[in-house]
Amino acid sequence: MSIDIKVPVLPESVADATIATWHVKPGQAVSRDQNLVDIETDKVVLEVVAPEDGHIAEFLAQEGDTVLGEQVIAKFIAGAVAGQEVTKAEAEAAAPAAAAASDESNDALSPSVRRLIAEHNLDASKIKGTGVGGRITKEDVDAFVKNAAKAPAAKAAAPAPVALSGDRSDKRVPMTRLRKTIASRLLEAKNSTAMLTTFNEVNMKPIMDIRKQYQDIFEKKHGIRLGFMSFYVKAVTEALKRFPEVNAAIDGDDIVYHNYFDVSIAVSTPRGLVTPVLRDTDTMSLADIEKAVRDLAIKGRDGKLTVEDMTGGNFTVTNGGVFGSLMSTPILNLPQSAILGMHAIKDRPMAVNGQVEILPMMYLALSYDHRIIDGRESVGFLVTIKEFLEDPTRLLLDI
Repeated sequence: MSIDIKVPVLPESVADATIATWHVKPGQAVSRDQNLVDIETDKVVLEVVAPEDGHIAEFLAQEGDTVLGEQVIAKFIAGAVAGQEVTKAEAEAAAPAAAAASDESNDALSPSVRRLIAEHNLDASKIKGTGVGGRITKEDVDAFVKNAAKAPAAKAAAPAPVALSGDRSDKRVPMTRLRKTIASRLLEAKNSTAMLTTFNEVNMKPIMDIRKQYQDIFEKKHGIRLGFMSFYVKAVTEALKRFPEVNAAIDGDDIVYHNYFDVSIAVSTPRGLVTPVLRDTDTMSLADIEKAVRDLAIKGRDGKLTVEDMTGGNFTVTNGGVFGSLMSTPILNLPQSAILGMHAIKDRPMAVNGQVEILPMMYLALSYDHRIIDGRESVGFLVTIKEFLEDPTRLLLDI
């Protein structure tokens, strides 16, 4: 039985996608639910799996091709026994696309493979391709890197050739769809909004004391460590309740006020910075937030974030402090009207009741769209977050 392999339905905000990597060859037997191909969109990487045990008869779209939602990209033949290869005659009869691809140069690398080769500074001619027509796949590059790492120490210790002075070179790596989307959205935010940033600082000692006192009990009960992000999200949520302008967005000539609290969390992934969403944070406990943030971070690292994970969000929290940033001016995550930047916690001498004390201090930065949020609201919002973090008991008492 022949089955069409199609691109998944793309959300309205995603116009098209790119075939990133085919993980199987025409004629290769696969099992039901085995990943056949990675399709890269502006937001996430989608996996298309085998509908049944069987094999790919032919590719209708190659790596690097731009495709649309529900476009047929391959023909699939159901019925082969999982784990077996189809016969040579069947493969030759069913895979005309493979023969066409074999006429192409083996240097026709997909964008993801070119990027990976450039990142590891590898020579593509030394990597054996196992893809269609001898193309190099991501798996081939990974295997090459692993084998190189296992090389004998004597070889690894061999002196590298000395580069001649003036031997200058460049390397050109194509931007991924996600990187291009990030670039265009950041530029759009800068050029289409009246963005302004206000700063404050917060004494993190009260929260650090709570974590020190209750960390073991919290982890034992909830199965996860008590971090800072849950306090940040709870403080932001309570502040959004008090300042509805910050929880709003401009849509044409209208202002849309949201009566729910969905907070985007900036997560660094191998593909770039993404902002998955925590939904209804006003109903979540500290433990719920910590678990949700952990799950989103793992999905981001493994490339498993879905379009649903990435869609929506009324306000964004980004924590550059995990990378050592002391202060920054975060850029708006459109169509949102504000974003909060957290930074590194550093011991600093502070004046407290006329005395100098060394306290763990952190700078806060709130970037906002001045078209919808005035200075009074922006400063009041940031001060409210500061007060909640410096007296976290108020988060529990809702005061």
